[in-house]
Amino acid sequence: MKDIDFKLAIITGAARGIGYATAQLFKDNGYRVALVDKDQKELTNLPNNENTKVFCFDISDNIQLDNMYKEILKWHGRIDVLVNNAGVADFGNIEETNFDRWSEVMKTNLDGVFLCSQKAIPHLKKTKGNIVNIASISGLRASTLRVAYGTSKAAVIQLTKQQAAELGEYGIRVNCVAPGPVKTKLAMAVHTQDIIDAYHDAIPLNRYGTELEIANGIYFLASEKSSYITGQILAVDGGFEATGVGLPSLRK
Repeated sequence: MKDIDFKLAIITGAARGIGYATAQLFKDNGYRVALVDKDQKELTNLPNNENTKVFCFDISDNIQLDNMYKEILKWHGRIDVLVNNAGVADFGNIEETNFDRWSEVMKTNLDGVFLCSQKAIPHLKKTKGNIVNIASISGLRASTLRVAYGTSKAAVIQLTKQQAAELGEYGIRVNCVAPGPVKTKLAMAVHTQDIIDAYHDAIPLNRYGTELEIANGIYFLASEKSSYITGQILAVDGGFEATGVGLPSLRK
């Protein structure tokens, strides 16, 4: 099998968490994987070999994105899957969220997804590849302190539908995963016990998800097993989005 015969998946925000778990899953299923992140320090801990290669770029920067694609295609001359996972979070109420904070979130979470996808389209046309955007449960249901983050993720959900509508004629599928609360190192470092208990009460499965569980949803949407699925939003959230008020009371 020639190198060029191997499918290539690009995973942004791949240095840790869901992104890294997703990259590992694609590698384990025979893909070559480009792990993209702007965190050079974290990237130095990741493997660089014939199957996986790290690329240090900020996907919110249009010029850096051009260079990123040049380097990735120089390493492996095709693109089959783009997972737009890179994102930033900012938690503050509406009155405290100034325009700089708002813009910083939009620049990565929305502009970066748009630009990264747009630049991949010519290459995905050749392979009839697909895009999986990563939104959030915060894009499906409102919550406190997430005016910029939640709005950016809701926009990614709409962008997914726009992309699917326009790119389907080329055989390019576009779908979206909306993760619920996930047990990452970062989440566990900042979530107090009160927050953890509140999430458990509100989630029908009564627990946080794992990084691998989110990665499994991403991989499914990118795989041939979902070959007739496009323009869809998959909430991998333990049932969080499906429920309203009343669950804690019913459990007592």
